[in-house]
Amino acid sequence: MTAPAPALRTGTAAGRGTLLAAVLASGMVFLDSTVVNVALPRLGSELGATVAGLQWTVNGYLLMLAAFVLLGGALGDRFGRRRVFLLGVAWFASASVLCGLSQGTGWLIAARFLQGAGGALLTPGSLSVLQASFHPDDRGKAIGIWAGLSGVSTALGPLLGGWLIDTLSWRWIFFINLPLAVAVVLAAVRWVPESRDENISRTGARRFDVAGTLLGALGLGGVTYALIDAPARGVRSLPVLVSVLVGVVAAVVFVLVERRRGDAAMLPTGLFSSRLFSVLNIFTVVVYAALGGFTFFLAVYLQNVVGWSALLTGLATVPMTVLLAAGSSRAGALAARIGPRLPLTVGPVVAAVGLLLLRRVGPGASYWMDVLPGVVLFGAGLTLVVAPLTASVLAAVADRYAGVASGFNNAASRAGSLLAVAALPLLVGLSGTGYEQKSALTDAFRGALLWCAGLLLAGGAMAVLLIHRPPRKAPGAQPCPSLPASTPPDERRRRGA
Repeated sequence: MTAPAPALRTGTAAGRGTLLAAVLASGMVFLDSTVVNVALPRLGSELGATVAGLQWTVNGYLLMLAAFVLLGGALGDRFGRRRVFLLGVAWFASASVLCGLSQGTGWLIAARFLQGAGGALLTPGSLSVLQASFHPDDRGKAIGIWAGLSGVSTALGPLLGGWLIDTLSWRWIFFINLPLAVAVVLAAVRWVPESRDENISRTGARRFDVAGTLLGALGLGGVTYALIDAPARGVRSLPVLVSVLVGVVAAVVFVLVERRRGDAAMLPTGLFSSRLFSVLNIFTVVVYAALGGFTFFLAVYLQNVVGWSALLTGLATVPMTVLLAAGSSRAGALAARIGPRLPLTVGPVVAAVGLLLLRRVGPGASYWMDVLPGVVLFGAGLTLVVAPLTASVLAAVADRYAGVASGFNNAASRAGSLLAVAALPLLVGLSGTGYEQKSALTDAFRGALLWCAGLLLAGGAMAVLLIHRPPRKAPGAQPCPSLPASTPPDERRRRGA
């Protein structure tokens, strides 16, 4: 049976309603992604959380999203994109309410794990419904509108979140998702058409590689647990050693299982026959580790040491988002003309200089003189990296693997952030309630920025030595669309962009 051709137009009520549902759903995810770090000092103080508790508050969500986002996209293809999208919205909103009602650190962490699982269902669907629903003549315009409005929500997220934290409570950064979810559900039920992959029976085995998904999650989870628990229990303690062993064994078995399944695997290992694809994904882990570690420490430091409010802390990160939104298309065009090596070399170096400048920030610091220059340099460097990196990853593999290549690159970026948030407090000696002590947090912050700058410089060295221009696609191949860098990599999976 042939699926009906997508027919929505951007100028119709149904087209506008579908866009509204997709944009609001993305807005929920973007809001929590950008604001939870800002809320960490407040929720930590109120719930009596240790550094490990703050780490799991961030990493519980990242772990579930990284591990299950590919499975979420596959479920939508099989059972209906709107159906799985709505399930993800309801799941995410319910978990958000549980986060806001948390009475202890354990409760909050468990709710964040659930929220990440909901995000893995919601995130692929917010873009795939546009791809599947709009007429080909309007599809590019619809995705452009979605990307632009999503970029706006990303920029406004820290401001709204900071205001909610200062005016009401940190709990409201989660409660705000409930009215947004209701609006998404009403719009989706009214206007979003259902769609699915009518040829799924031919690819179902690959799309539902549950064993690979679970092994990948267990590998990441084991190593993450060991890194977070080591400061409290000791590196040689039995639970830490067992979790490391479980993580490593799961990772090895994951590789063996995926290799045995061949093209039916969630992650066909043949992708790594492309040396460039392998190098680019290692580069992704390194650079996004620096980004994740920096943003985790910055929000806590600005509030607990510099003495800023949550709103001012949220404002501090806005220039990075603005630079990404304004400069990503230009960076992508530059890389298309001259190749990715120069942008991927210069970008990390510029970002590293920004982090080194931020090490001098202390109590009573001026935003304009002390914080803004470093943030701008970091954002400018990141802008040179994100769009060329995404395009190069996709160009390094055959077009038929665009979706899985983009999905794996997203998982690599999440894994980088996950591992950095887990490892950096151990490396800089921050544990227990040390984040509430100015001297301990100052030393840890400056040490963490050195590590993050070192990661960025290592990424730049990797680019200059190992990254080259991807081979040109065969004539007649359809190019993958370009999306602004404010679009997180996981949102690009369904478009292969």
